[in-house]
Amino acid sequence: MSDAPAEAPGTDAEAGSDPDPDSTPNAGPLGSRSNRELIAWAAIGTLAALLLGGAAFPNTILGVLADVITDKDTLSAALRLSVPIAFAALGGIFSEKSGVINIGLEGLLIISAFTAIYVTDVTGGIWIGFGGGVVASTLLALLFAVVTIEFRADQIIAGLAVWLIALGLAPFASQVIYNGPNTPTVGTTGSIYVPVLAEIPFFGALFSASPSVYMLFVAVAASWYVFERTAFGRWIRASGENPKALDTAGVNVSRVRYVGILVSGVLAGMGGSALSLDLGQFTGNGPTMVNGKGFIAIVAYLFGNYNPIGAFLATMLFAGLDAIQTVLQLQGIGLPRQLIRIIPFVVVIVVLALVGRTRLPEAAGDHYESGEE
Repeated sequence: MSDAPAEAPGTDAEAGSDPDPDSTPNAGPLGSRSNRELIAWAAIGTLAALLLGGAAFPNTILGVLADVITDKDTLSAALRLSVPIAFAALGGIFSEKSGVINIGLEGLLIISAFTAIYVTDVTGGIWIGFGGGVVASTLLALLFAVVTIEFRADQIIAGLAVWLIALGLAPFASQVIYNGPNTPTVGTTGSIYVPVLAEIPFFGALFSASPSVYMLFVAVAASWYVFERTAFGRWIRASGENPKALDTAGVNVSRVRYVGILVSGVLAGMGGSALSLDLGQFTGNGPTMVNGKGFIAIVAYLFGNYNPIGAFLATMLFAGLDAIQTVLQLQGIGLPRQLIRIIPFVVVIVVLALVGRTRLPEAAGDHYESGEE
């Protein structure tokens, strides 16, 4: 039996185009596009019902909730909270679509958050510190890439190691340098304010935000463009779906995966740097100020089905719920604060249960060397 010639990625060959996730049995009962849309419409309907109920009964819990949801400050807080999660989610998409599962996003956020504050403190330059955080995250991502690609280490274990290294190293460095797990405060990135537009009810929050929010908008659009309109995006997809065909087409699979992981380091570094510099301090107590945002980022891009725009919208859902629960704790609505505080995490679990098994790239987690059969 003769082998059919391999077609170059970017054509209709298996390597160049992703199999339709809606037509695969691995998508799960609620993993198809139609059911995702059903979930989205159900969420919109629920939100509309809450707002109408709040308008009808202004002095009830529904009324308080409606006021919180439609408040401009809530959108502003959601945008701010979404920045580190969304940047990490974008980075996770680049890495995983190239075939390397990177669950060390939490660690990349931690190391970049600390380094950004430290470099800012040493140099006095906020944007120099921002760049320092990105560099630190990228170097740690490079270490992860070498271990998983060159030494063929288990990607899950290596990702956990990245997280644990950062979780221990950042607070330890802060303890050595500043005699405590929390750093002193430094200057913040501030905000960009657009007169008149910033005064628009609710949506005015889009015109009075941190520079990192606008950087995130650009990153989401740029990531979508890379995957949908460039040869490199097709190589990334082929590397995660059919690396053999990509290799046959003359593209170095290892090099593509290296770039995918390094891009994830850059994007996660931007998220971590923004997280600490927007507040002007790194907090290293317990799980650190990152506090699980890297793991929520993984849920976000899975829920978004590896689409940058979908991952951003999922992030806004989680960040919005986090912003809402923070305000509700101060409202005295009669519910225990402990119960209100867990709302975002409960929703994460519910979303995972509803979405089912999101289709992973075919070769995600698999090692590949040129010339393999």
